[in-house]
Amino acid sequence: MNVSRLDKERGDLYKLAAVVFALLVVAAWAYWPIMSDLFQEWQNNDDYSAGQLVPAVAAFLVWRERKTLSRCALHPCWWGGVTLLLLAGSGRAYGLLFLFESAERYSLVLSIAGLVLMVAGWRVFRCTSWILLFLFLMVPLPGRIHNMVGGPLQSLATTGSVFLLEVSGVRVSQQGNIMMLNRDVPLAVAEACSGLRMLMAFVIVAAFIAYMVKRPRFQKVVVLVSSIAVGVMCNIVRIFATAIFMLLGWAEQAEKFFHDSAGLVMMPIAVLLIFGELWLMKKLTMPEPGPSQGQAGP
Repeated sequence: MNVSRLDKERGDLYKLAAVVFALLVVAAWAYWPIMSDLFQEWQNNDDYSAGQLVPAVAAFLVWRERKTLSRCALHPCWWGGVTLLLLAGSGRAYGLLFLFESAERYSLVLSIAGLVLMVAGWRVFRCTSWILLFLFLMVPLPGRIHNMVGGPLQSLATTGSVFLLEVSGVRVSQQGNIMMLNRDVPLAVAEACSGLRMLMAFVIVAAFIAYMVKRPRFQKVVVLVSSIAVGVMCNIVRIFATAIFMLLGWAEQAEKFFHDSAGLVMMPIAVLLIFGELWLMKKLTMPEPGPSQGQAGP
């Protein structure tokens, strides 16, 4: 009887594996143009080049949770999965009809979430919910949102850099997004200098750190949201350092630092700021009393 039960379970497992494989093949075929388009965007648009790291990081996070996932019983939720797949299909149809690429790209992530829910069930879906949300970071911002964010970031970077230069004793004037250093050294903060590329990379790193650390959920959210401020501050420091190099007559070094070295220098600084924030929140947050730390009686 045990042998027959084992054979039945093995047969069910093979059927499930066949269904999963078939669904993956169909999904890959259906979304291949979108995945190819995403890859081209990552390669050609520096602002979103960090997005190509997201699938690999997500795969690593799933592998890291393999023991937890192995303990989750598989209870396929067909209605939930089909609902998400229909929502993804509607989003893709909207994108095709109105030439809205972002809707098609976001539908890819919704399809992945729908497949997980349909094949594995709610328990696995809950265990991987943060990873599934993390996948949205691989999709570039819609064009309208990109334009809405890029302009203010550019202005903020210019104003912040002017403030640091004035505090440092440098005579500087600002005309729009152009700084005039000591009245004779112009420095333009172009649209490509808005810091969006650095900001997107920092958000991805912050999301990874928030997932890895064992902290309350609200602290994870604070880390993720504050990464925006960290990215803005690091970009201001980058422009400030470039201005100092130019004042010293190191125009070539300033150009190299701004475009090549700044990202490598700022990323460790951003990570240190995030861990400093975690340390500060740990100090400011009172630990919950354990079972043996109850209040004494009167």
